[in-house]
Amino acid sequence: MSIHLFLSLLLALILSPIPSLSQQNDTVPCPLNFTILEQFADSNRPQVDSKIECQYILQGLRLVDSNYLQLTGNFLPPLNAASSCWSAYQTLAEKFVAGFDIRASCGFQTSWISQGCMNITTKDQFEALVGQSALNDVVSNCNQSLENNSPCASCTTSLGGLSATYLTGESIGNVSGCTAYPSIYAAAFANPYGPADHGNAKCLFQLDFAAASPGKKKRTLILIVLVACGFGLLVLIGGIWFSWHKYEEYMMKKRRKDANDKIELGLGNALESISGSTTLVKFTFEEISKATKNFARENIIGRGGYGNVYKGTLSDGSEVALKRFKNCSAAGDANFAHEVEVIASVRHVNLVALRGYCTATTHLVGHQRIIVCDLMKNGSLHDHLFGTFENKLSWPIRQRIALGTARGLAYLHDGAQPSIIHRDIKANNILLDEDFEAKVADFGLAKFTPEGMTHLSTRVAGTMGYLAPEYALYGQLTEKSDVYSFGVVMLELLSGKKALHVNNESQPSLVTDWAWTLVREGKTLDVVEDMPEKGPSEVLEKYVLVSVLCSHPQLYARPTMDQVVKMLETDLVVPSIPERPIPLVAEIDDIERYSSSGSIQLSSTVGFQTYTFESSLPRDHKGDGESSTSTTDGR
Repeated sequence: MSIHLFLSLLLALILSPIPSLSQQNDTVPCPLNFTILEQFADSNRPQVDSKIECQYILQGLRLVDSNYLQLTGNFLPPLNAASSCWSAYQTLAEKFVAGFDIRASCGFQTSWISQGCMNITTKDQFEALVGQSALNDVVSNCNQSLENNSPCASCTTSLGGLSATYLTGESIGNVSGCTAYPSIYAAAFANPYGPADHGNAKCLFQLDFAAASPGKKKRTLILIVLVACGFGLLVLIGGIWFSWHKYEEYMMKKRRKDANDKIELGLGNALESISGSTTLVKFTFEEISKATKNFARENIIGRGGYGNVYKGTLSDGSEVALKRFKNCSAAGDANFAHEVEVIASVRHVNLVALRGYCTATTHLVGHQRIIVCDLMKNGSLHDHLFGTFENKLSWPIRQRIALGTARGLAYLHDGAQPSIIHRDIKANNILLDEDFEAKVADFGLAKFTPEGMTHLSTRVAGTMGYLAPEYALYGQLTEKSDVYSFGVVMLELLSGKKALHVNNESQPSLVTDWAWTLVREGKTLDVVEDMPEKGPSEVLEKYVLVSVLCSHPQLYARPTMDQVVKMLETDLVVPSIPERPIPLVAEIDDIERYSSSGSIQLSSTVGFQTYTFESSLPRDHKGDGESSTSTTDGR
């Protein structure tokens, strides 16, 4: 080789660029196993709003992180694997949501998948921060199948307390925030079934998609074949089938008529049995018609889906409210008898009292079903907050209404045997007597709670804006569903805003969300509207915090009604209010804000203060009390 050629090669080598640090540290393969998510995905499900898809993506990633933690003891993959992990997740997502770019659509930054809460990256760091006692509590509550609601509620309550107490620092991004760490840890180590268990995925990560399996396709094919064969068979024996069908139709009508006759006969026996153990009066239809002046239009004081409520005067001169059920039939008598049974079974100063009932069937009036109750001369709370009354209620009166409602509900939950869940607590169903004593009314949707049961699964009924989330979404009914509704009514009472109202941007808004935003920003007293004889700021603040706590969207965070009464009547401190969960339709900014927050210490040390009530009554509320009469609206 010539010297000239050797020098040329040496010069080229010297001048060649040196690899950068990033080039030296190439991206490594992703250590996360995303294939475990395939069992929770359904390729046939319709695509939903991108914000909801992002929630599914986020929860799925946290389940995968839990599996990684179980295998390696690390919460997060290394930073140099962040890009490859997103690519692996994107590949899986394309199978089920075509064209959905995870990072671009959800606002996730690449590095966030490897960055988490308070610089905690390993199992040992997490356990050292939380402590063995708290971990033992998590294991005690989560060491079982979480497929059913009750074990799941116990486990998530324990995890919520863990997050609120120990994980109050900063989170990076919105992927593996502090609120996610307890669930990731619990699925990996506290529960024996592991992160991929269906119960754990549903309870701890809100993943509950039907698994798309070959067996399902096979069953579908078999069903199609059977239907085809059945159709051919029907063609061959069409004449015989037609005759048999007509015969079955006749028999069905006959059985339905016999059942209706049996119900009609049984109603009288059921109501007679109720009356025998109470002081209820069975009124004749003639007495009711005379009391209401033949159901005159001017005597109507309330309307609802069940019918009208009339004001009436009995022969002894006492004034009553009469709830007349419309479109009555033998099949509807079960609802009527149920409401009579519920009201007759309870007696409390803060519950509406039942005088009696009336049942009659004639060719002229048809089926008549009427409930007779004491007349509340000051109408309903809704009338005073949102009706035609010009003068606002003073604080002493509002305080009396709040306490009376709380005591009435506490009696239903803890004093009645069996306990009763009202299911329709709202301002229309809080009636006020001449002294503005609150009376809980309208028990048409009420449910008796069998002894030993923590909740009931039932069809959803009630009024929008007042329904607790777990009841509205899943039909899971507990006594704390009433607590949520009570919290909404309290916020209406304090703020003068409806449960579901239009905000400044002409968008529908929940009073619970509006109040929570103010409380979270430290503007608790801004929830309270101007009113006569406004109470001390410490007392008003405490009532607002109790209302916000009662209307917390998570069931475990709400107090019982007995605890509510104690907080309102005594110096019992309002406990800290946990942060609310991320809404399914939250904006990215909201998700980041929620993910970086723990629980907030919002409490008041001021207890119940009494006032001289007589001097607090508005002028038009004193005297004969005839200025307003009302009762419940429809269910």
